[in-house]
Amino acid sequence: MRNKSLVVILIIIALLGVYAISTQRGLVGLNEDVDAAWGDIEAEYQRRADLIPNIVETVKAQAINEQEIFTQIAEARAKLAGAGTVEDRINANEQVTSVLGRLLMITENYPQLKQDKGFQDLRIELEGTENRIKVARKYYNDKVNIYNKRVKLFPTNLVAGLMGYEPHPYIKAAEGAENAPKVDFNTKQ
Repeated sequence: MRNKSLVVILIIIALLGVYAISTQRGLVGLNEDVDAAWGDIEAEYQRRADLIPNIVETVKAQAINEQEIFTQIAEARAKLAGAGTVEDRINANEQVTSVLGRLLMITENYPQLKQDKGFQDLRIELEGTENRIKVARKYYNDKVNIYNKRVKLFPTNLVAGLMGYEPHPYIKAAEGAENAPKVDFNTKQ
């Protein structure tokens, strides 16, 4: 009788061990998917950051009176470069997106700039990059959704908690994104 109890306990311990190992392996895979998706976003963010100086210099050549926006772009880009955590990078990129939107609205006031082939090419590249960022963000959020569900659901949450797996943050729309931007074509010229 005692041997049967010992065998049953050993079988239960072995099954729990197999479950914990299997769960940990699944969580590692899901976590790697999330990290890879974040890497794709960072690559697109870097592409955008690399395009910004070219756009700024092109606009500066034509739009001399718009110094404030150039300062804001430099500050936003510096925050992006100094962001350490995922949340900091998300927030810094929201600021870059906002400032770039204002820059592109300002360029509407300069017809000679809109006709410049170099500026048009840069603008098309930036728009393409923004589209790739949008797709990469959705892909990242999809992967985070799968991972977070797994980490939070019982009984996986027990293993995840013991092994230090935490939910990842989602990329959300910037505060106020539900409101259409105000377009003002009156400048201080």
